[in-house]
Amino acid sequence: MKSFPDIQTANDILLEAKKMNSGLWISHSKTVGFCAKTISEKCEQLDPDKAYVLGLLHDIGRRYGVSGMKHIIDGYHFMMSLGYDECAKICLTHSFPYKNIKSYNGKNDCTFEETEFIKNFISDIQYDDYDRLIQLCDALSFPEGAVIIEKRLVDVTLRNGFNEYTLSKWKSFFVLKNYFDMKTNTNIYKLLNIKEY
Repeated sequence: MKSFPDIQTANDILLEAKKMNSGLWISHSKTVGFCAKTISEKCEQLDPDKAYVLGLLHDIGRRYGVSGMKHIIDGYHFMMSLGYDECAKICLTHSFPYKNIKSYNGKNDCTFEETEFIKNFISDIQYDDYDRLIQLCDALSFPEGAVIIEKRLVDVTLRNGFNEYTLSKWKSFFVLKNYFDMKTNTNIYKLLNIKEY
């Protein structure tokens, strides 16, 4: 079995999740998928269809209801149960461009064991360009469409609060933007038709 589903299957998975727990996260996930596909089309060695699917399903743990960090581990286990290990990995890595579990913006509603699993996973894993791409696209994506990183980061912080790791995490997103600007040989905001003012 492939380590990620095809586009039709991914859309079916998201549709099923919408029936279980509808919300703005569905449109946000579609925006992430669109941004990931668009950017990856300009990157050598990245598969746009794979990038789209990974973006579309990065928050799939929200299918079980409203949650904080628990959606990360819920998504991981759900994707692993389907045999899609690359999707499962993205469910865990997308919230941690800065590799510290305390940098998570929001409530840690995981058990101690789940928290330790996430902490050890992100500490031990070597991020690849798909991890980096979905982390970046998550920080570009409103339910209504793509926005500048600053707008998304402020929105998340207003909803979930600011802690001692927030600035380090923010800086990580701008490092990612510069990285993909260089890989695409352009300003990714132009690729996504984002106005910077």
